[in-house]
Amino acid sequence: MGATKDLHSQVKSISGEFDALITEDSVCLTMTVSRSSSLELLRKLRDHQDTAFEQLVDLCAVDYQAYGQEAQRSWDNDRFAVVYHLLSVSLNQRLRVIVPVPEDDLTIDSVIEVWRCANWYEREAFDLFGIQFQGHPDLRRLLTDYGFIGHPFRKDFPLSGHVEMRYDEEKGRVVYEPVSVEPRVTVPRVIRDEWAND
Repeated sequence: MGATKDLHSQVKSISGEFDALITEDSVCLTMTVSRSSSLELLRKLRDHQDTAFEQLVDLCAVDYQAYGQEAQRSWDNDRFAVVYHLLSVSLNQRLRVIVPVPEDDLTIDSVIEVWRCANWYEREAFDLFGIQFQGHPDLRRLLTDYGFIGHPFRKDFPLSGHVEMRYDEEKGRVVYEPVSVEPRVTVPRVIRDEWAND
C-alpha cells in the first residue's frame, strides 16, 4: 500500500497543472483528465522519472449510455471515454487514465507518438466505437468488414447487427442479406452499491 501512496502523490504533483481527478480503489489508481490536456499529460507520465510509464498495456473505449439507469442513478458525464492502462516496468507500478469524450465531438489526440503500440488499439476503438484519433497515420477499420456500417460496441447498436453474410453456392461468392435473426431481450447490467460513487 505504501507504493500506491507514493504513486498517488507523484501523479498528483505531475498532474497539478492539468486539473486531473485522482481516485483509488482496490484494483488501481485512476486519473480522469480532460481530452484537451490528455496528450501532454500522458507524455509527462511516460517521461517523468518518478512515474516512468514506459509501456501502454491497453487502450480501450467505454460507452456509458444508460449507465446507472437500472439503479435509478443519473449520469451527467460524457457518453464515451478513452481509457489508457499504463505500466512502469522499471518502477513496478500501474495507472489507469480516463479521458471523457463527448458524443457530439468524438475526436481525441492520438498517442502513437508517445507509445507506438497504440496504433492497433486506436484502430480498434475507432472501428468498434467510432472515436476519431487525430494524428493517427492509418485510421481505418480493424475487426469489421470493409463495408461494415456502424460501430458494434456502442450500446445503441442492434444485438443482431444490420446485415448477415453467407456463402452462396449458386453465385459462387459471399452475399449480404438483411438479418433474419429475431431480436432478443437482454438482462440489464447490475451496478453494485460499492461502485455507486465511481
